[in-house]
Amino acid sequence: MAVRATGLLVLSVWAHRKHHGVWPILATRWDAEWYLGIADHGYPHALGSVSDSGSLAFFPLYPTLVKALAVLTPGTRASTGLGLAVAASIVAAWGVFAVGERLYDRRTGVVLAALWAAFPVGAVQWMGYTESLFTALAAWSLYAVLTGRWLWAASLAVLAGLTRPTGIAVAAAVSLTALLTFLRADRSPRVLTAVVVAPLGWLGYVGWVGLRLGRWDGYLAVQRLWRQDMDGGTLTLRRMRELLMHDSTPELFLVLVTAVLLGATVLFVLSAWDRQPLPLLIFTGVLLTIVLGSGGVYYPRARFLIPAFPLLLPLAVHLTHASRRFRVITLATAVALSAYCGAYMALVWPSAP
Repeated sequence: MAVRATGLLVLSVWAHRKHHGVWPILATRWDAEWYLGIADHGYPHALGSVSDSGSLAFFPLYPTLVKALAVLTPGTRASTGLGLAVAASIVAAWGVFAVGERLYDRRTGVVLAALWAAFPVGAVQWMGYTESLFTALAAWSLYAVLTGRWLWAASLAVLAGLTRPTGIAVAAAVSLTALLTFLRADRSPRVLTAVVVAPLGWLGYVGWVGLRLGRWDGYLAVQRLWRQDMDGGTLTLRRMRELLMHDSTPELFLVLVTAVLLGATVLFVLSAWDRQPLPLLIFTGVLLTIVLGSGGVYYPRARFLIPAFPLLLPLAVHLTHASRRFRVITLATAVALSAYCGAYMALVWPSAP
């Protein structure tokens, strides 16, 4: 809460000096506008342009919760959506802490949660977006796998699969880990049920879009409207090369995105070197593959990695064993950079986060 409140304070001061309102930035712009549109009007019935059928690319759990909770809460659906995101961020931080504590100790869990909150584009955690909700579901699903609660893990994976396209990463982590457990050690019905149930949320929405549009590749067609085809990382590598080698005056935010992608790749290698538990490696590996292998828009890639909190475990472990002075300086620097980058992303960068 302190980390995110620091970011909000910097954003508010900067917005005041630029004569911008903070509320529209947090609650009603960019993807938040799409989710509010779904909560107000539902999904379209036919495939057209991005403007009239692009909402089918957005998974339904978050706008459904916004619509349901708005009936019970005062204010607009925008305020409900923002409140839901803030509440989900707290549950997410708790889940991130729980995974760190389970694998190491309480201090590592605290540091891991602080690092997650201080993600360079962590401002999105307190916006009308789905990253906080998805991280909460992913973290607690992975925690349930680590503690052998297979039905809980599968149920939360279903909800994660109804929240974001990358919910397939949570489903893969639960299903593959459960399958290996079933084959090697535990042949109980609960483990086998987790194998089957975990991907049903993601598969259910993708299948529903196909039925709604009357074509088996309906969701893929919607993604093509957004130019989000997978190209094996060709576009990602080309954009990195252009920014780092050929552009003499690269845009600061795009440099930040590139640094996050490269850093995430290095951290995944370190995570594998540290022999993280298999479900964490599967989750972050699938998520990284989707983000790096996409041929779509480049600038939101850093945001897509917000839920990949296990990548921060090597840093959290190192900081936990470092001196108190080094730990305080490092975390303070991370919080300051996160606050600056969040405000820059919202007020200077002209496109969506």
